[in-house]
Amino acid sequence: MSKRDDDGRPDPDALLARVRAEERHATRAKLRLWLGASPGVGKTYTMLENAQRLRREGVDVVIGVVETHGRAETAALLEGLEELPRRRVPYRGRTLTELDLDAALARAPQVLLLDELAHTNVPGSRHAKRWQDAMELLDAGVEVHGTLNVQHVESLNDVIAQITHVRVRETVPDALVERADEIELIDVPPEVVLERLREGKVYVPDQAARAAEGFFRPGNLLALRELALRLTAEHVDAEMRAWRHQQGIAATWPARERIMVCVGPSPASARVVRAARRMAAVLRAPWMAAYVEKGSQSHFLSDRDRTRLAAHLMLAESLGAEVVGLAGERPAEALLALARDRNVSRIVIGKPAHARWRDLIYGSLLNDLIRGSGDIDVHVIAGDGAARDEAAVDPGGGPPRRAADGAPYLWGLLPVALSTIIGALSRDYLDLADVAMAYLVGISVTATFLGRGPSLAASVASVAAFDFFFVPPYFTFTVSDLRYVFTFAVMLCAGVLISSLTNRVREQSRAGRERERRTAALYALTRALAGARDAEAIARVAAEQLDEVFESPAVLLVGAPHGVTCPAPSALELSEADRTVARWALEHHRPAGRGLDTLAGARVIAMPLLAEGRARGALTIVPRPETRFDDPGQRHLLDAFVAQIALALERAQLADEAQRAALRAETEEIRSSLLSSVSHDLRTPIGTILGTSTALLDPSATLDVGERDELVGVIRDESTRLARLVSNLLDMTRVEAGTLEVKKEWIPLEEVVGSALARMAEELREREVEVVVARDAMAPMDPVLLEQVLVNLLGNAAKHTPAGTPIEVRAGTDSDRAWLEVADRGPGIAPGLEARIFDKFFRGDARTSGAGLGLAICRGIVVAHGGAIHAANRAGGGVTFRLTLPVEGAPPVVPTEPAGA
Repeated sequence: MSKRDDDGRPDPDALLARVRAEERHATRAKLRLWLGASPGVGKTYTMLENAQRLRREGVDVVIGVVETHGRAETAALLEGLEELPRRRVPYRGRTLTELDLDAALARAPQVLLLDELAHTNVPGSRHAKRWQDAMELLDAGVEVHGTLNVQHVESLNDVIAQITHVRVRETVPDALVERADEIELIDVPPEVVLERLREGKVYVPDQAARAAEGFFRPGNLLALRELALRLTAEHVDAEMRAWRHQQGIAATWPARERIMVCVGPSPASARVVRAARRMAAVLRAPWMAAYVEKGSQSHFLSDRDRTRLAAHLMLAESLGAEVVGLAGERPAEALLALARDRNVSRIVIGKPAHARWRDLIYGSLLNDLIRGSGDIDVHVIAGDGAARDEAAVDPGGGPPRRAADGAPYLWGLLPVALSTIIGALSRDYLDLADVAMAYLVGISVTATFLGRGPSLAASVASVAAFDFFFVPPYFTFTVSDLRYVFTFAVMLCAGVLISSLTNRVREQSRAGRERERRTAALYALTRALAGARDAEAIARVAAEQLDEVFESPAVLLVGAPHGVTCPAPSALELSEADRTVARWALEHHRPAGRGLDTLAGARVIAMPLLAEGRARGALTIVPRPETRFDDPGQRHLLDAFVAQIALALERAQLADEAQRAALRAETEEIRSSLLSSVSHDLRTPIGTILGTSTALLDPSATLDVGERDELVGVIRDESTRLARLVSNLLDMTRVEAGTLEVKKEWIPLEEVVGSALARMAEELREREVEVVVARDAMAPMDPVLLEQVLVNLLGNAAKHTPAGTPIEVRAGTDSDRAWLEVADRGPGIAPGLEARIFDKFFRGDARTSGAGLGLAICRGIVVAHGGAIHAANRAGGGVTFRLTLPVEGAPPVVPTEPAGA
């Protein structure tokens, strides 16, 4: 409901969230379902009738897959509707047809019809189920109309089996039903369905007869009808609540229910998870699935139990639960602490399937939960009969059993034998209490190294050996003094207690080491990613860390125009099929690959790197062994790795985007500066040349020779000015592009200075130029480029100083440097601008003409020579520009002509 401020006005944050939700709902593709209680109610027929109506209204409707099952009236409704050719798939000597998903995506109609969404695709298809094809079409923006029977809804699977005694194998997740924008229930009485069955409108006669005796019994149809009505009512109720929220209708609501289901490796856990999902759906409550890893339990779980636990957690996650893993020696305390922390109102747990004596030894999780639950309701769910027979552990997390191995028990008897030998040899020196202590030490050693079972066996064996060898009458189990019975009891209790405490410490130590290993792995990953500045470095770090921690090769892939690519070289060779898995995970923001719902037959697992709702890349892993990530602990650690890598990749991509944005802003600033600076300097000489040349060509103008010469001189001067500006632009372009080619040769400094002064003679004719150049001073340089530097410096001095003020040019060499200076007596440089005057388009005095490129070109040329240039104000006014060039090697020896030649 919309929140309101104290003055009754709507909360702006709530309004903004509502607007965003409405925008998302308006832009996403629609899913419309026709739901039935059983086959034969008319779902396909009604869907096709609606399709014909849409076609008449001008909607682009295309048939993806429609099964008529030989019904003439249904087939008649296909007329006029475009149907996509089906993909033909060879399978076990036959050719089967399936939806051509790529063709549907390429065709991209407004509405696509998909019959029987629970259908299982032929092995080798992109998705295992047709409903997954529908989800991909929805993600691509195609509206999907589909049909579904209520017995195919995953959370109702156990209920359907209990009612009909038929286990439905093809199911769809409840998330698909919740995703539907509209559900239309096709409801007909059971009598009508049975009549259609007898008429052969549902199955062929032989199948119809068998169905009437089994699934299609009147009681079954009534129950299925009620389930379909309830499911539709839940969806309608959700729509009503959404509408009330959008309209901002305020109402008083009670505290929200929250459900937690306890999951373990027992086969009955699947039923418990589904029951919790149904309860959550009825109560409209969030729910989570929790499991407890007790100490070193992972060392005791068999591969079969570990696979079951992973499957149950994946089932809970697929049904919409939040999966939470806990660690603790007391599972009930860990579960109750989580329940209270999350404000859980109901705990769902499976009924114990083991013998009662196990509760006396290991404790009862169910009893502990009930006693400690307080105000939290505890629901106990019965498992299937087959599951109870097969169960090897308590579904709520009781201690698992492993295959009997006699070796630890035999080794556990060794300390007992040693204690007996020591006691026998020391019989004359030790009391019976000392011998009992020796046995307890042996029990402690057994518990430390071999675990609980062997230590308990050692406790019993120690009592028996103590009685047989050290209590009179000797070498018999007969007890003559009843006081020894109490001694035996105390000794046995002490042994059991020592065994339990030692084993607990041992398990806690193992669990601590495992947590430390995981924490160290995450810390090492985070520290390595902190130093990675780009996608290439992140990909390299990710591959190294995953290979080190999981012993499985991995590669990070990012999106590319034609698929996916790896930003860093990788030793892992990916096939086209592997890249397809990564591309699908990247595009659909969901994991795919080995052991998952999508592309389960692939050899890799692809995890999308999600951050801020965007897929930044996909982490592709080859699990070694293949069951590596069936262990929930390994899977959660992988999820943590994926989250950290996603954040690092997001940081790098955001940094790249910020750099590109800054570059675009700088480019725009340069473009604006160029236009504002150059446009005036280009227009002025061009306008002068155009006006002067027009006057010269005007036949009506009477100009004498002197006037014509003056106009021609103006054209020459403005052309020179224009040529210099264009030359500066071209030079700056070469400097910026890095294509400036420096051809060094040994040149006398006097020659370069003289050539530059000659080029600037016209501009400097009213100036006093003082030239001081060291004799025989030479330096390796490009004479053309260095002459341009001097020309620009001299032009800059002439432009920015008052007429008639002197200009000084000095040049010389030091031990490893050549230097040139151009000094003037102008106004100088404003404080703080000594470095900025070499920037492009910067002009210290905006009143002067010019594009502000001359000094930038000077710096570019000098830097290309390996030198440096700077400016400094002079005492008494003016500025000195000084450039230095490196002198490498010795100048060439100029041969002198022989005397008298």
